[in-house]
Amino acid sequence: MKPAIRLLLLNLCALLVTGLMASCASAPIGITEAPELTYKKQAYVIGIGDQLRIDVWRNGDLTRDVNVRPDGFITMPLMGDVKAEGLAPERLAALIGQHLKAVIKTPEVAVTVSNPVSVAYQFRVRALGQVNQPISIAFSEGMTVMDLVLAAGGVSPYGAPNRTLLNRLTPEGYVKYPVKLNDILLKGRISTNYLLQPADILTIPEKRFWKGEF
Repeated sequence: MKPAIRLLLLNLCALLVTGLMASCASAPIGITEAPELTYKKQAYVIGIGDQLRIDVWRNGDLTRDVNVRPDGFITMPLMGDVKAEGLAPERLAALIGQHLKAVIKTPEVAVTVSNPVSVAYQFRVRALGQVNQPISIAFSEGMTVMDLVLAAGGVSPYGAPNRTLLNRLTPEGYVKYPVKLNDILLKGRISTNYLLQPADILTIPEKRFWKGEF
């Protein structure tokens, strides 16, 4: 083989190896399998700041709206302070009913959480980075990655959809799961259209124009 041809082949091989190494280095950091859903529905527990509706049947003077104070108590007529924080609404209703038996023969009490302030930021999902409108919204059961992207107004022109990451909080910290948004949107491949759970964060990075990403 002529020296000039051999040199050309060696240069081509070197370029190929360099390209493969760059491709591997740019692969998203994370886990390839689908993220595990660890969220489970639980009975609501009253917290500080929650607004409650206390209904005492046939007794309008005792029916009222109250806020759970920073010390965890509410104030009720004929009863004074009652600890509400940490109780389910049904348990608080039963506790108020027990107190009222001293003045009402058969009290019927219902407690409704009219404004669950204490969990306003605990049960949220967020979309950040190259979306048209970064958002933090309340979690609803059944939400998927695409629901969150659509709520954020879609991917911005500067985003790199196929390098999207779903960040999920685990006992060991946040774990990153690659999401192929382009494949979902343009090819109908929905394998990475994962179900969401509270505290999930979706991040869409910026295109790397200097690496030919368009």
